[in-house]
Amino acid sequence: MSKFSKNNISRHLKSQLTILGSFVSLFWIIELLDIFVYKGQLDRFGIQPQSLIGLRGILLAPFLHGDLPHLISNTIPFLVLGWLVMLQETSDFWIVTIVTMIVGGFGVWLFAAPTSIHIGASILIFGYLGFLLLRGYFQRNFISIFLSVVVAFLYGGLVFGVLPTSSGISWQGHLFGFLGGILAAKLVATEKRHYS
Repeated sequence: MSKFSKNNISRHLKSQLTILGSFVSLFWIIELLDIFVYKGQLDRFGIQPQSLIGLRGILLAPFLHGDLPHLISNTIPFLVLGWLVMLQETSDFWIVTIVTMIVGGFGVWLFAAPTSIHIGASILIFGYLGFLLLRGYFQRNFISIFLSVVVAFLYGGLVFGVLPTSSGISWQGHLFGFLGGILAAKLVATEKRHYS
């Protein structure tokens, strides 16, 4: 049976929707709990640069948001870019997410101001952006190049978010998340060449 059969496509879409829906549900549940139960106290679990306790934020920060507008502004790009990452293979999403969290998180922990706390899914969003923009360059197949062009057209302007333009926005998270995504694009392309 063709790997592009209707049943196979339907199963993949269902799996992708479940993964993305689970992440977004977690974002929203945690933020609503933070607002109504913990009164903003969960944000302290974000990345606290150059502090040993702050290392926990590398895993926790993407699930924490400053307020509802922050969460709302991250939800749609997370869903769109996250889905585009897993469009060719769902497993790509996990690789990019893990690499981005580690590279982006450690980058913030090492280089951001020691008195700051960094939170938000934008570290992942910029990782997905970096992955999608560079995947075509590294993989050099039609679908990857096409997706890179589409993402550049739709979301290319986000790249300026890696610059320190606004106070209160973690441009370090954007920058190192983006670099993590590029590294993930290279790793995924290398793995695919190895097994092809």
